[in-house]
Amino acid sequence: MNSYRRLSCSDWKSGLNVVLTRVKPWTNCCRCPEAAPPLSRSQATAAEQTPGSDTGEKPRLRAVDLARQVQQEWRKPRAAEPPLSGQQKRVMELKRFSLQLQHVHPNVLAKHLHRAVLYQDKDVVVINKPYGVPVRDDCGATSISSVLHVLSKMMDGMKIKSDSQLLPCLRLEKETTGALLLARSEEVVKHILNLHRNNQVQRKYWVITVGVPVPSEGVIDIPIIEREVTGSRPHYKMALSPLFKMNDAGDGVTKVRAHRQAHPAVTKYRVLESSSGCSLVELQPFTEVKHQMRVHMALALTCPILGDHKYSHWSKLAPQKLPDHVLGKLGLEQSKIRYVPLHVLARQLILPGTNGADVNVSCPLPKYFTQTLNRLHLTLLDKKRQ
Repeated sequence: MNSYRRLSCSDWKSGLNVVLTRVKPWTNCCRCPEAAPPLSRSQATAAEQTPGSDTGEKPRLRAVDLARQVQQEWRKPRAAEPPLSGQQKRVMELKRFSLQLQHVHPNVLAKHLHRAVLYQDKDVVVINKPYGVPVRDDCGATSISSVLHVLSKMMDGMKIKSDSQLLPCLRLEKETTGALLLARSEEVVKHILNLHRNNQVQRKYWVITVGVPVPSEGVIDIPIIEREVTGSRPHYKMALSPLFKMNDAGDGVTKVRAHRQAHPAVTKYRVLESSSGCSLVELQPFTEVKHQMRVHMALALTCPILGDHKYSHWSKLAPQKLPDHVLGKLGLEQSKIRYVPLHVLARQLILPGTNGADVNVSCPLPKYFTQTLNRLHLTLLDKKRQ
């Protein structure tokens, strides 16, 4: 028969201490006031991230600490940067200009075009096209055609029920700046195209050429055809396809058969001013062939347009090669000449008006064009031309 003994208070406490030593140190007991309370999840995470903890891990950087470090870096005095030379400033200016509006939000381009309206009536609108922006949606970048609906609403005062539209009539190349004609309806587009086919629309361009055309004025009537240029980098260019060539004796010309794929191309030119081996030339194309003026100036008159990096060389793709004295006038080195933009300005647009009076719009000279004229000392004596 087992005998039972009544436990005293001291025996009960000693037994309890034995049990507590066999459990984990952090286990809580409701009857033991000495046991530590459990840590919450946030407190445990903070304890793990505390610098100098036993984990040995690198403490994480808090956002407030990062902000303080950035502020301290900005407050540190910076070393004075060396001043830019005139040539470096010129190159940076040309870089900014060449990328000015090519990759902008459509609404930004529409606002710019709204400020660049030169003329408007119930049938047509003439705007000052910026450099480097394509007219059609061919390049994937923001084009003028893609924002014409926004421009039309801006011109109507942002009316919700406005049904007006703007349509491009006569194209301009991406690198050409100046007067761009827009029509307000499909009927007006057809009417203007009919006038253009009958040479009733006059478009005059100003270009700066490397070289002086001889004679100082004339008409270039040489068809143009697209040809492949073979070599290490095969590519296509527009080229001349003349109907006459020198005979074997070299004392006359003989007629050759016209190529079926050649396009008739006629350009009238007139030298307005020449200096420093360069010229300001007025061009009036009577036909509309791709790169017509550039090909006629570079290949027919051997006076390529300044900034024409495509037709300054026939057999290769390379930046335009300029004489040393022209580089000196422009304040550039040959290695930086690729930043020089194409100097073609759609200067004047004349078309018959519906009320009997002609629409005559002249476009102001862009800043880069004026700067080049001043550097090359191509100052027009007749201020009315400006």
